[in-house]
Amino acid sequence: MSFSIKGKTAIVTGAANGIGLSIARQFADRGANVMCADMDERKLSEEWGAEKDDATLRYFAGDLRQRLTIANLVSATIDAFDRVDILVNASRQVMPTDALDVEDNSVSVLLEQNLMTALQLSQQVARRMIKQGADQPEGQLGAIVNLSSIVSRHTRPELMGYSIASAALDQMTRSMALALAPERIRVNAVAFGSVMSASLKSSLVDHSDWREDIRTHTPLGRIAGPTELVEAVQFLAAESSAFMTGEIITVDGGRSLLDPVLAPAH
Repeated sequence: MSFSIKGKTAIVTGAANGIGLSIARQFADRGANVMCADMDERKLSEEWGAEKDDATLRYFAGDLRQRLTIANLVSATIDAFDRVDILVNASRQVMPTDALDVEDNSVSVLLEQNLMTALQLSQQVARRMIKQGADQPEGQLGAIVNLSSIVSRHTRPELMGYSIASAALDQMTRSMALALAPERIRVNAVAFGSVMSASLKSSLVDHSDWREDIRTHTPLGRIAGPTELVEAVQFLAAESSAFMTGEIITVDGGRSLLDPVLAPAH
């Protein structure tokens, strides 16, 4: 099987920053048509505006928590590239939770942002994949890759909302994998921990002690760069993983192998 995604059309959310941006850039470099989606129109323009005339790249700004925005994103992708073969749900939000504060709404906010956006976009994209594959009698019709986190299994109290949303996303991945398998659409996820995401980079500014803490509690002894996560995402998007669905691959330098009390997930 091939690791190639050349000629495929991919939607990548969260493509203005960090990991989502790295995924979109690698997919474009590997010959895919890429629709880069994010809420941050200014950052999208800064990162992708110079390439707006590239026939294989487009960007779309909008709040994907809105169903109409999701529909418009899918329509814009079809208008630009005629089809969609890959969806990478890389848009994520991280925020702390005060478990004893009855006014704290972080759980509902993170479920909406990290779970429902991915679910609703996956539903819309899957419907399009099925429609465009009506005359394709065999082979996969599409691949969906979700970005999750090891906090779905290893948590700290202040990350309760993020943990709940990540665990829900993992279960959504498995459930959608079973639902879409008869349609020849695969759904997998990558759960990461020790990767320099935009949210972790921002957190390290306010918590400088976290960097050494993460290194100490990571068997490989370092924080990975975003590009190291991208290879796992491409593997799940390509035909190289054609017999994999409902899997959650862990990319964390071995952190989740340790006692969660000793290896807190940031």
